Amino acid sequence: MKIDILTIFPEYFSSPLAHGIIRRAIEAGLVQITPWDLREFTHDRHRTTDDRPYGGGEGMVMVPGPIFEALEHLGVDEAGTTSSKVIYLSPRGRPFSQEMAVQLVQHEHLVILCGRYEGVDQRIIDHLVDLEISIGDYVLSGGEPAAMVVVDAVVRLIPGALGCESSAEHDSFSNGLLEHPHYTRPRDFRGWKVPEPLLSGDHKRIEEWRRRESLRITLERRPDLLATAVLSTEDLRILDELRDSKGHDSTDREQE
Repeated sequence: MKIDILTIFPEYFSSPLAHGIIRRAIEAGLVQITPWDLREFTHDRHRTTDDRPYGGGEGMVMVPGPIFEALEHLGVDEAGTTSSKVIYLSPRGRPFSQEMAVQLVQHEHLVILCGRYEGVDQRIIDHLVDLEISIGDYVLSGGEPAAMVVVDAVVRLIPGALGCESSAEHDSFSNGLLEHPHYTRPRDFRGWKVPEPLLSGDHKRIEEWRRRESLRITLERRPDLLATAVLSTEDLRILDELRDSKGHDSTDREQE
Protein backbone atom coordinates (compact mmCIF):
# COMPACT_ATOMS: atom_id res chain seq x y z
CA MET A 1 0.00 0.00 0.00
CA LYS A 2 1.14 3.54 -0.72
CA ILE A 3 0.12 6.63 1.27
CA ASP A 4 1.13 10.14 0.22
CA ILE A 5 0.51 13.11 2.55
CA LEU A 6 0.34 16.67 1.20
CA THR A 7 1.25 19.24 3.84
CA ILE A 8 3.16 22.46 4.45
CA PHE A 9 4.74 20.82 7.51
CA PRO A 10 6.24 17.49 6.33
CA GLU A 11 8.54 17.40 9.36
CA TYR A 12 5.44 16.96 11.55
CA PHE A 13 5.32 13.31 10.50
CA SER A 14 8.95 12.41 11.23
CA SER A 15 8.36 11.09 14.74
CA PRO A 16 4.93 9.40 14.35
CA LEU A 17 6.13 7.42 11.33
CA ALA A 18 9.27 6.28 13.15
CA HIS A 19 7.61 4.30 15.94
CA GLY A 20 5.44 1.30 16.70
CA ILE A 21 3.23 -0.54 14.25
CA ILE A 22 3.65 2.05 11.50
CA ARG A 23 7.46 1.85 11.60
CA ARG A 24 7.36 -1.96 11.52
CA ALA A 25 4.92 -1.94 8.61
CA ILE A 26 7.18 0.44 6.68
CA GLU A 27 10.28 -1.63 7.41
CA ALA A 28 8.48 -4.81 6.35
CA GLY A 29 7.58 -3.22 3.02
CA LEU A 30 3.85 -3.43 3.72
CA VAL A 31 3.30 0.30 3.27
CA GLN A 32 5.17 3.26 1.80
CA ILE A 33 4.30 6.58 3.45
CA THR A 34 5.65 9.83 2.00
CA PRO A 35 4.95 13.35 3.34
CA TRP A 36 5.21 15.90 0.50
CA ASP A 37 6.04 19.56 1.12
CA LEU A 38 3.49 21.62 -0.81
CA ARG A 39 5.94 24.52 -0.88
CA GLU A 40 8.06 22.46 -3.29
CA PHE A 41 5.28 22.90 -5.84
CA THR A 42 5.23 26.71 -5.68
CA HIS A 43 6.91 29.04 -8.20
CA ASP A 44 7.36 32.35 -6.40
CA ARG A 45 10.26 33.39 -4.19
CA HIS A 46 8.04 33.42 -1.09
CA ARG A 47 6.84 29.85 -1.77
CA THR A 48 3.26 30.98 -1.25
CA THR A 49 0.63 28.38 -0.40
CA ASP A 50 -2.16 30.66 0.88
CA ASP A 51 -3.90 33.93 0.09
CA ARG A 52 -6.80 36.12 1.25
CA PRO A 53 -10.34 34.86 0.54
CA TYR A 54 -12.47 36.46 -2.14
CA GLY A 55 -15.42 38.24 -0.59
CA GLY A 56 -13.41 39.28 2.45
CA GLY A 57 -13.36 37.75 5.89
CA GLU A 58 -10.83 36.63 8.43
CA GLY A 59 -7.99 34.20 7.82
CA MET A 60 -6.28 32.82 4.76
CA VAL A 61 -7.17 30.09 2.25
CA MET A 62 -4.80 27.57 0.70
CA VAL A 63 -4.38 28.34 -3.02
CA PRO A 64 -5.11 25.67 -5.65
CA GLY A 65 -1.92 25.81 -7.72
CA PRO A 66 0.56 23.90 -5.52
CA ILE A 67 -2.04 21.29 -4.55
CA PHE A 68 -3.06 20.63 -8.16
CA GLU A 69 0.60 20.34 -9.19
CA ALA A 70 1.42 18.02 -6.28
CA LEU A 71 -1.47 15.70 -7.14
CA GLU A 72 -0.57 15.75 -10.83
CA HIS A 73 2.98 14.83 -9.83
CA LEU A 74 1.49 11.83 -8.02
CA GLY A 75 -0.51 10.85 -11.10
CA VAL A 76 -3.87 12.20 -9.94
CA ASP A 77 -5.53 14.50 -12.48
CA GLU A 78 -9.13 14.67 -11.32
CA ALA A 79 -11.30 13.05 -8.66
CA GLY A 80 -12.42 9.56 -9.62
CA THR A 81 -10.21 9.27 -12.73
CA THR A 82 -7.49 7.07 -11.18
CA SER A 83 -7.32 4.22 -8.70
CA SER A 84 -5.92 6.65 -6.11
CA LYS A 85 -8.22 7.83 -3.32
CA VAL A 86 -7.76 11.52 -2.49
CA ILE A 87 -8.82 12.43 1.06
CA TYR A 88 -9.21 15.91 2.49
CA LEU A 89 -9.36 16.34 6.28
CA SER A 90 -12.18 18.77 6.97
CA PRO A 91 -14.69 19.63 9.73
CA ARG A 92 -17.33 19.35 7.00
CA GLY A 93 -16.34 15.79 6.17
CA ARG A 94 -17.97 12.47 6.92
CA PRO A 95 -17.22 11.24 10.47
CA PHE A 96 -14.25 8.88 10.47
CA SER A 97 -15.02 5.39 11.75
CA GLN A 98 -13.58 1.90 11.93
CA GLU A 99 -15.84 0.93 9.05
CA MET A 100 -14.35 3.72 6.94
CA ALA A 101 -10.81 2.58 7.84
CA VAL A 102 -11.71 -0.93 6.65
CA GLN A 103 -12.90 0.53 3.35
CA LEU A 104 -9.80 2.68 2.90
CA VAL A 105 -7.36 -0.17 3.46
CA GLN A 106 -8.77 -1.81 0.32
CA HIS A 107 -7.18 0.92 -1.82
CA GLU A 108 -3.62 0.55 -3.08
CA HIS A 109 -2.95 4.30 -3.02
CA LEU A 110 -4.25 6.96 -0.63
CA VAL A 111 -3.43 10.66 -0.92
CA ILE A 112 -4.20 12.68 2.20
CA LEU A 113 -4.45 16.46 1.93
CA CYS A 114 -3.83 18.44 5.11
CA GLY A 115 -5.54 21.80 5.18
CA ARG A 116 -4.46 24.86 7.15
CA TYR A 117 -5.85 28.29 7.98
CA GLU A 118 -9.50 28.57 6.83
CA GLY A 119 -9.15 25.53 4.56
CA VAL A 120 -8.50 25.06 0.86
CA ASP A 121 -9.91 26.67 -2.28
CA GLN A 122 -13.23 24.96 -3.09
CA ARG A 123 -12.05 24.10 -6.61
CA ILE A 124 -9.60 21.63 -5.07
CA ILE A 125 -12.47 19.85 -3.35
CA ASP A 126 -14.71 20.00 -6.42
CA HIS A 127 -12.18 18.60 -8.88
CA LEU A 128 -9.56 16.58 -6.97
CA VAL A 129 -10.95 15.29 -3.69
CA ASP A 130 -12.78 11.95 -3.55
CA LEU A 131 -13.65 11.98 0.15
CA GLU A 132 -13.80 14.58 2.91
CA ILE A 133 -13.21 13.16 6.40
CA SER A 134 -13.70 14.65 9.87
CA ILE A 135 -12.20 12.95 12.92
CA GLY A 136 -14.46 14.77 15.36
CA ASP A 137 -16.58 17.78 16.20
CA TYR A 138 -13.77 20.10 17.23
CA VAL A 139 -11.29 22.43 15.55
CA LEU A 140 -7.61 21.64 15.00
CA SER A 141 -4.93 24.06 13.84
CA GLY A 142 -4.36 21.92 10.75
CA GLY A 143 -5.03 18.60 9.11
CA GLU A 144 -1.76 16.97 10.18
CA PRO A 145 -2.97 15.45 13.49
CA ALA A 146 -6.11 14.18 11.75
CA ALA A 147 -4.00 12.70 8.95
CA MET A 148 -2.00 10.67 11.47
CA VAL A 149 -5.21 9.37 13.03
CA VAL A 150 -6.37 8.12 9.63
CA VAL A 151 -2.95 6.69 8.75
CA ASP A 152 -2.66 4.83 12.06
CA ALA A 153 -6.17 3.38 11.84
CA VAL A 154 -5.63 2.22 8.26
CA VAL A 155 -2.08 0.87 8.54
CA ARG A 156 -2.88 -1.43 11.46
CA LEU A 157 -5.48 -3.11 9.23
CA ILE A 158 -2.95 -4.03 6.55
CA PRO A 159 -2.42 -7.83 6.67
CA GLY A 160 0.83 -8.52 8.51
CA ALA A 161 1.07 -5.10 10.20
CA LEU A 162 0.05 -6.42 13.62
CA GLY A 163 2.04 -9.03 15.48
CA CYS A 164 -1.18 -10.90 16.23
CA GLU A 165 -3.51 -10.96 13.23
CA SER A 166 -6.59 -11.55 15.38
CA SER A 167 -5.96 -8.40 17.45
CA ALA A 168 -7.76 -6.08 15.03
CA GLU A 169 -10.79 -8.37 15.01
CA HIS A 170 -11.36 -7.76 18.73
CA ASP A 171 -10.71 -4.01 18.81
CA SER A 172 -13.41 -1.58 19.88
CA PHE A 173 -15.84 -0.86 17.01
CA SER A 174 -14.67 -3.89 14.99
CA ASN A 175 -17.90 -5.71 15.86
CA GLY A 176 -19.98 -2.61 16.47
CA LEU A 177 -19.34 -2.58 20.24
CA LEU A 178 -16.75 -1.13 22.60
CA GLU A 179 -14.09 -3.55 23.75
CA HIS A 180 -14.20 -5.48 27.02
CA PRO A 181 -11.71 -4.73 29.87
CA HIS A 182 -8.25 -6.31 29.93
CA TYR A 183 -6.23 -7.60 32.90
CA THR A 184 -2.71 -8.95 33.36
CA ARG A 185 -0.39 -9.98 36.22
CA PRO A 186 -0.48 -9.79 39.19
CA ARG A 187 -3.81 -11.39 40.04
CA ASP A 188 -4.17 -9.21 43.11
CA PHE A 189 -2.86 -5.64 42.92
CA ARG A 190 -3.37 -3.57 46.07
CA GLY A 191 -6.46 -5.57 46.87
CA TRP A 192 -8.00 -5.19 43.41
CA LYS A 193 -8.40 -8.65 41.96
CA VAL A 194 -8.73 -9.96 38.42
CA PRO A 195 -12.33 -11.09 37.74
CA GLU A 196 -12.71 -14.77 38.54
CA PRO A 197 -14.01 -15.89 35.10
CA LEU A 198 -10.72 -14.82 33.49
CA LEU A 199 -8.81 -17.14 35.84
CA SER A 200 -11.10 -20.15 35.34
CA GLY A 201 -9.46 -21.58 32.24
CA ASP A 202 -12.97 -22.14 30.90
CA HIS A 203 -12.91 -20.55 27.44
CA LYS A 204 -16.69 -20.47 27.17
CA ARG A 205 -17.04 -18.65 30.50
CA ILE A 206 -14.30 -16.22 29.49
CA GLU A 207 -15.95 -15.37 26.17
CA GLU A 208 -19.34 -14.98 27.86
CA TRP A 209 -17.83 -12.61 30.45
CA ARG A 210 -16.04 -10.58 27.79
CA ARG A 211 -19.17 -10.29 25.67
CA ARG A 212 -21.27 -9.20 28.64
CA GLU A 213 -18.69 -6.60 29.65
CA SER A 214 -18.50 -5.33 26.08
CA LEU A 215 -22.27 -4.92 26.02
CA ARG A 216 -22.27 -3.27 29.46
CA ILE A 217 -19.60 -0.72 28.56
CA THR A 218 -21.22 0.08 25.22
CA LEU A 219 -24.61 0.55 26.91
CA GLU A 220 -23.09 2.89 29.49
CA ARG A 221 -20.78 4.92 27.27
CA ARG A 222 -21.93 4.67 23.65
CA PRO A 223 -25.54 3.42 23.56
CA ASP A 224 -25.85 4.90 20.06
CA LEU A 225 -23.65 2.07 18.75
CA LEU A 226 -26.23 -0.55 19.74
CA ALA A 227 -28.59 0.65 17.00
CA THR A 228 -26.26 -0.68 14.29
CA ALA A 229 -24.40 -3.50 16.09
CA VAL A 230 -25.13 -7.09 15.12
CA LEU A 231 -26.76 -8.52 18.26
CA SER A 232 -27.87 -12.05 19.04
CA THR A 233 -30.95 -13.02 21.01
CA GLU A 234 -28.67 -13.65 23.99
CA ASP A 235 -27.11 -10.19 23.57
CA LEU A 236 -30.56 -8.61 23.65
CA ARG A 237 -31.42 -10.57 26.80
CA ILE A 238 -28.23 -9.39 28.49
CA LEU A 239 -28.92 -5.78 27.50
CA ASP A 240 -32.44 -5.98 28.96
CA GLU A 241 -30.95 -7.38 32.16
CA LEU A 242 -28.34 -4.63 32.29
CA ARG A 243 -30.96 -1.94 31.72
CA ASP A 244 -33.15 -3.39 34.46
CA SER A 245 -30.17 -3.52 36.82
CA LYS A 246 -29.26 0.07 35.98
CA GLY A 247 -32.83 1.15 36.65
CA HIS A 248 -32.82 -0.55 40.04
CA ASP A 249 -29.49 1.07 40.91
CA SER A 250 -30.88 4.50 40.05
CA THR A 251 -33.97 3.90 42.20
CA ASP A 252 -31.84 2.74 45.11
CA ARG A 253 -29.68 5.87 44.89
CA GLU A 254 -32.72 8.11 44.81
CA GLN A 255 -34.12 6.42 47.92
CA GLU A 256 -30.83 6.85 49.74
